[in-house]
Amino acid sequence: MCNLYRMTAPADAVAKLFRAKAAGSPNFAAEVYPKYTGLVVAEGEVRAMTWGFPRHAVSKKTGKPLKPTATNNARDDKLRGNPMWRDSFRDRRCLIPVTAWAEAEGAAGRMTRTWYSLPDQELFAVAGIWRPTDEWGNAYSMVMVDGCEQMADVHDRMPTILAANDWEQWVAGSPDEAFALCQIWTGPLLVDRTDEPWFKKASSLPAPQSPAPSTLL
Repeated sequence: MCNLYRMTAPADAVAKLFRAKAAGSPNFAAEVYPKYTGLVVAEGEVRAMTWGFPRHAVSKKTGKPLKPTATNNARDDKLRGNPMWRDSFRDRRCLIPVTAWAEAEGAAGRMTRTWYSLPDQELFAVAGIWRPTDEWGNAYSMVMVDGCEQMADVHDRMPTILAANDWEQWVAGSPDEAFALCQIWTGPLLVDRTDEPWFKKASSLPAPQSPAPSTLL
């Protein structure tokens, strides 16, 4: 389950690769955490959006509403049935440019960051869905499928990587045509196992969320 990814290409390079319009000079994070601003390609434009659909809960102690959490990953098998994802999957699919994504690896309390990328591409596309929200403006979520064999020892889910010749089918095809692309990646991955702590104590950035059911629906 992805709670951290990198997107280090400039917006104009993304627009050129995806043959999309560049809408101004959007601000976005190079390392994207839930609730951070990332770039997506939606409706033929490169846009900045918040990563994660807002999800509301009520405090068990006080009965008062809590601040919304970011549900930043959508299971492929829930896209057509879960009300949180259904309309967005049908009407608002997008491409998420990614340089690499990270997973937490190791024992609890000593987890480190393992990065995954494509060996022959500096930038690739992951399947996404988006919608407008009252809380954060336009927001997007990453579509997750079963993990491939190469990362089976770290996690059983992974982002839905889309080959370039499938980009148009994902964003403009019918729901059935788009769903057919929710497949386990069969190509090789470049794996970078680092000693970088998953939780950064001395950082001005918030630490990435630990894998938790609330971030994947």
